[in-house]
Amino acid sequence: MSVNKEYFLEQCKMFCKNTLMETLGIEFIEVGDDYLKASMPVNKIVHQPMGLLHGGASVALAESVGSSASFLFIDPTKQEVRGIEISANHLKSKKEGMVYGTARIIHKGRTLHLWEVRITDEEDQLISLCKITNIVINK
Repeated sequence: MSVNKEYFLEQCKMFCKNTLMETLGIEFIEVGDDYLKASMPVNKIVHQPMGLLHGGASVALAESVGSSASFLFIDPTKQEVRGIEISANHLKSKKEGMVYGTARIIHKGRTLHLWEVRITDEEDQLISLCKITNIVINK
């Protein structure tokens, strides 16, 4: 990783202002050499009509953390990242509390990054399993 971990998390937090991530309460909380972790509260803002975590909110968390994680491997002064495909399997419901999305690199190419994003709860139980493909483009 070419950037300071604390600096990277601060940059992620800054990019969230006035975005969907801020609306959903997504916060970037941990970064390593090959992963990025974010949290999201489960409350009425992210509920579907039955009072459960909306699958779309889970996918928004996965896309947010998976896309941001690709910035670990690029030069942001010369390159940008775009998510080009995402899939999700929702395995367990959640009514309240917190969920955590952890993106781990599966494939790191020059132009394509493939990430697995595991969304878990406070007890580390798997809520959703997602996969996101990002493309790296020159500015």
